[in-house]
Amino acid sequence: MDGRLVVALGPGEPDAIPVGAMAAVVTAGRVDVRAPEAIRRVLDAAGVEHDPDAPTVAAPDREAWRLAQADPSLRTLPARATLEGRAAAAALTELWAVTARLRRDCPWDREQTAETIVPHTIEEAYEVADVALAGPPGPKLVDELGDLLFQTYFLALLAREAGAGDLADVADGIREKLVRRHPHVFGEVEADTTAAVLRNWEAIKRDDEGREGIFHDVPGTLPALLAARKLQRRAAAIGFDWESWPEAWPSLLEETAELRDALDGAAADPVVRHEAGDLLFAAVNVLRLAGVDPELALRAAGARFQARVEGAEALAAADGRDFRVLGLDEQDGYYRRAKRDLEARPSP
Repeated sequence: MDGRLVVALGPGEPDAIPVGAMAAVVTAGRVDVRAPEAIRRVLDAAGVEHDPDAPTVAAPDREAWRLAQADPSLRTLPARATLEGRAAAAALTELWAVTARLRRDCPWDREQTAETIVPHTIEEAYEVADVALAGPPGPKLVDELGDLLFQTYFLALLAREAGAGDLADVADGIREKLVRRHPHVFGEVEADTTAAVLRNWEAIKRDDEGREGIFHDVPGTLPALLAARKLQRRAAAIGFDWESWPEAWPSLLEETAELRDALDGAAADPVVRHEAGDLLFAAVNVLRLAGVDPELALRAAGARFQARVEGAEALAAADGRDFRVLGLDEQDGYYRRAKRDLEARPSP
């Protein structure tokens, strides 16, 4: 298809064909038209001849983008970056129409409120996280992102019904926020390091939100590790922080010793819980300063543990033994074998 041109005809409505697209197909004369019948009639009336072998292809934005994706050598009108945006806009518009239709015509969707939808939203967010962390992006991630996007659309629809704003307000709000909080990209501010970017972000965010306190508006629903990191970052934004992880390391050792003392002294459960919390909080602090996300680190550790135990169970089964009823020493032996086997495998 070298030298062929794909002309995007807009979202797919006869009265929404861009002027430039119409001019291009009229000039071409012979065009491979891949569009609904209503658009074909408009092009026929303009003197455009449909020819499947013509070097110019005309199609609605989404189909035009699919053709461009399939063949990087194709020229496009408009340019590829613009066409990609238009195709995405068309898909998002159709999703909004489906969401509104469900809210209007589906009994289940009509009954939903923010209270009933949010648990699904949280579940979908975790499913996206699971797939995204499982390996390179693939079709499964695209599918899960769609589920999460629908949750955003549905909540935006509820916001519109409450008079709080609509999907356009959602998109405009986050776009304006991103531009405002990235002055090193969209303005004249210098920020050459990640640390500088984060400092600017927190300062701008604090001004935007009109915070009355250091820890203003930290969500109480955050998982504990994420909440700890967010609290520490809020403190760091006003300068209450170590410069680097080695400076925070002694605190981690101190908290470890205090927890050990509490356990050795058979302290009451509240005391042990208190010291355990301090230790975990100190560990989050060290990891944050080292640039490691504690939530991701712990999730990865959990996944490794699961794989090793399942591997140990399989090794025991291969020896004709039931891992579940073995003594701890034998279980540990299989566990260590499974660990070695997994570590010997090449990384994906």
